[in-house]
Amino acid sequence: MALDLRKRGIPAADAATWTSPEEYWPALTEATRHLDAPVGALHLGALRHNALDMLRRANGMPIRVASKSLRVREVVEALLRLPGYRGVLAYTLAEALWLADTVDDLVVGYPTAELGSIRRLATDAELARRITLMIDSPAQLDLIDSVLPPRAREPIRVCLELDASWDAPLLGHLGVRRSPVHDPADAGALAAYVVARPGFDLVGLMSYEAQIAGVVNRPEGRPVDGAVNRWMQSRSMPELVERRSRAVAAVREHTELEFVNGGGTGSLERTSADPSITEIAAGSGIFGGHLFDGYEQFTPAPAAAFALDVVRRPGPVHATILGGGWIASGPPAADRLPRIVWPEGLRMEPREMAGEVQTPVSGSAARRLAPGDRVWFRHTKSGELAEHLNEFAVVDGDEVVETVPTYRGEGKAFL
Repeated sequence: MALDLRKRGIPAADAATWTSPEEYWPALTEATRHLDAPVGALHLGALRHNALDMLRRANGMPIRVASKSLRVREVVEALLRLPGYRGVLAYTLAEALWLADTVDDLVVGYPTAELGSIRRLATDAELARRITLMIDSPAQLDLIDSVLPPRAREPIRVCLELDASWDAPLLGHLGVRRSPVHDPADAGALAAYVVARPGFDLVGLMSYEAQIAGVVNRPEGRPVDGAVNRWMQSRSMPELVERRSRAVAAVREHTELEFVNGGGTGSLERTSADPSITEIAAGSGIFGGHLFDGYEQFTPAPAAAFALDVVRRPGPVHATILGGGWIASGPPAADRLPRIVWPEGLRMEPREMAGEVQTPVSGSAARRLAPGDRVWFRHTKSGELAEHLNEFAVVDGDEVVETVPTYRGEGKAFL
C-alpha cells in the first residue's frame, strides 16, 4: 500500500493529539509495543498536518522536497503526489540516479565529484533529462569534462548556486560557506561562461539563506539569542531579496531559467514573498524535529520519533537506556542531541549525555522505570533518524498500518 498523505477527514479528536503528550506518546507506545527497539514511528495524521501546513506557509509557491532531511523514498514519493510539491533536491548524484527510477525532476543540491555517477549520468539520455547538477565554478565543469568530453556524452543540465549569506556590519559572515558567487555581476559572468561552453545547459539558479531558514528565532530559554536572531533575519532577508533579484536578472541576460530555488523549512513565508523565486526547497519540517520548535512563525507536529528500551537500573534514581546517541549535524551543542519526550521528567546525565551504546537518565520518572519500558525521543532536525533505522512504522490512530523502509533499509548509504 502506497503511503497516502492526500486523505482528508482526519477525525477532530485526532487532529491535534500531538499537543497532548499524555495522549500522544502512550498511544504510540501501545501501537508499536509488538516491535523490538529501536522503533521508528511516523504518525500519519501529524505527517499530513506538517505537509499541508508547509504548503500553507509557502503561499502557493511550489516546494521541492529536500530528500536529505527525510531519506525515506516512500515519504518523498507521497509528498510528490500532493499538489504543491514538485521535484526533489537530492544531496548526492548517486542518490539522484537511484531516485530517478520514479522521480523525473531532480536537482543535486551540492556539486559532485562522483566520477562513476557522472559517467552514468552523461551516457544515459533519460537520466540527463531528469537530473540537474549544481555548479559554482568552471573547475566543476572541468571535472565533468574530464570524465567524458562534450562530444562523447549527453548535454549536462546545471544549476548555478548564488551565495545567500550576509556580510553583516560588525558581525561579519552570517550563513553557510557554500558558493563563492556572491555578487550579481559574478553570477552574470559565470552564466555567460557556462552558456558559451559546449556540453552544458544552464537551467536554474539556487540560493540557500541558511541564516534565515536554519537559525531558530525564538529558542527556548534563550531570549537574548532569539532577539539577536530576529534582528539579524529582519535585515538579512531584504538584502538578499534585492541582491538575488539582480543576480537572477544578470543570469537571464544569457539564458532562460527554468527555476530559481531558495529557502528552507524555516523561511517558507519569507522566501515565498521574494518575487525572483519560483520554488522553495524544504524537507525537515515534514518530520518535525525538535529544532523547529524554536521558530516563532510555525510549530510542527512531532511526526517522527524513535523509542528505545530501558535495560538496567544502575541505582535507585537512575535508569539506563540502550542506545540514544543519534546526534545531528552542526556546531556541537545540547540542541544537536535527541530530546527525551516521554516519559516526562527524565534528563540525561551531563557527563555522559546521549551515548552510542547507552544513555543513562535520572529525574523523577527514572525512579519508576524498569527494564523493558520504552522511552521516546525526538530527533533534532533532519536525516539522522534514517541513518539509524531500517524502517519506520506508520501509525494511524492506535495501530501500525504499514511499514516503510528508510534508505538504509533499502541498502543505501549515500553520504
